[in-house]
Amino acid sequence: MEGGPCEAGGMAFEYKVVELREGLIGGKMSGDKLEKTLNDHARHGWQLKAITAIEVKGRIGPGGVEGVLVTFERARSS
Repeated sequence: MEGGPCEAGGMAFEYKVVELREGLIGGKMSGDKLEKTLNDHARHGWQLKAITAIEVKGRIGPGGVEGVLVTFERARSS
């Protein structure tokens, strides 16, 4: 999902939030998967703003899936 622009101190920013998770049932977040996501977004001018741990309810069974929300920020193009 991609957020809209925000103005701070005369500079406009835009934000993007990416949800990363492993499998549908259980499993831990892979460092390699996170690293690839960070580097892919950095190539397009996005800078890491925050990482938030989450538990996503699975579609099958009562268990959840561990994951992270990765929030990126970049200066908005004029």
